[in-house]
Amino acid sequence: MKKVMVGVWVVLFLVATLVFAGPKEKIAVAGNDKMSTSAVSGQAGKANYYLFFDGKGKLIEALENPYKDRDGAGKLVVDFLAGKGVTVVVAEGFGGPIVDVMKGKGIKPVTFKGSIEGAVKKVLESK
Repeated sequence: MKKVMVGVWVVLFLVATLVFAGPKEKIAVAGNDKMSTSAVSGQAGKANYYLFFDGKGKLIEALENPYKDRDGAGKLVVDFLAGKGVTVVVAEGFGGPIVDVMKGKGIKPVTFKGSIEGAVKKVLESK
């Protein structure tokens, strides 16, 4: 009986933790290269790469922007990033329509000029 009660409490604790944990932050930084020491890209939609970081600033992955050479790259990139669960996007600049599309998907745009490492630090400090 005691083991059952302990088991029930453990399950309730785990469920409560998941329910109240809230959404996980995932940061995408537009980069000129796939190294975290490289510069933040001047334009979000046409960036060569996107580097993805968790809410603690740990690099998760770096991917080439599949839409960098396409017309209408901004909206396509936002859909791509939203599909990856991104909550914050950092770039040196954003074209007009891309900001509205990002906000409509719950993604926060952040402008930053400098290194990708510096951009992630800025996002984490602004929490």
